[in-house]
Amino acid sequence: MLTIDNTALIIIDVQEKLFRVIDNREALLENLQKIIIGARVLGIPLLVTEQNPAGLGGTLPELKTLLADIQPIIKFSFSCCGEERCMEELSSLKRTQLLLAGIETHICVYQTALDLLDQGYEVEVLADCVGSRTVENKSLGLEKMKQAGAQITGIEMALFELQRVAKGEAFKELSRLVK
Repeated sequence: MLTIDNTALIIIDVQEKLFRVIDNREALLENLQKIIIGARVLGIPLLVTEQNPAGLGGTLPELKTLLADIQPIIKFSFSCCGEERCMEELSSLKRTQLLLAGIETHICVYQTALDLLDQGYEVEVLADCVGSRTVENKSLGLEKMKQAGAQITGIEMALFELQRVAKGEAFKELSRLVK
């Protein structure tokens, strides 16, 4: 089970030019906003990556406002683990349970998940917070990550698993968020 003290969220490459061609992008954007806000409510640390921002643009403005205090990690490798800064920042968090969100499911999210699993991390992919240009590619990516040992989860499942109890201010905020 996920725990607040051991979990971090990685938002992978949700950038302007690529996002325009992602299947079901309106729902994906809404879900990404929810998971970011939920992570903030629970005090879960976040890492954000951008794949070649000169070519693909920066993080979506709708997300950038929620992530204003976080400096994106620029990367050129598909896997986040291929960037030294990403691994240094991840290591400094001292978290072993990682939630993954972003695009594209079958490329950058997939390769990141497999590399993190190889390094001993517990990886949970937020199925409702990842996307690809086609439904088929998203499905393939999720299936291969699951076969490799990643857990597949969703926003509500992850947030309430982290919250654990149906009381307190955080519970009230999360309940409003997912309605």
